[in-house]
Amino acid sequence: METTRQQKVARQIQKDLSELFMHSTREITQNKMITVTVVRMSPDLSFAKVYLSVFPSNDVDKFLDNLQHYVKKIRLELGKKIRHQLRIVPELLFFIDDSLDYIDHIDELLCNTTT
Repeated sequence: METTRQQKVARQIQKDLSELFMHSTREITQNKMITVTVVRMSPDLSFAKVYLSVFPSNDVDKFLDNLQHYVKKIRLELGKKIRHQLRIVPELLFFIDDSLDYIDHIDELLCNTTT
């Protein structure tokens, strides 16, 4: 169970990363719309698991591999934003949130069985 501190830091990192992706270069985003859906913090606040929703969802694995090349740059920019709130900027681990694709798949299955 997450503590209140973990939840507050996670919300702040989610907000700051969303802004960073919105204003970042096309080099990082590859002309895709990126949404930071969830951030989970480790108990010592040293690691952040960041779940991203990517649209369009084709070549998501390629996008994630490309994003790994820019982790240091993203962490540096994040550190500039949260330097007064945290002593240590957490290591960022990016994952793809495929819950929307899963919902679409379930919806498609339900629609096919009713017809």
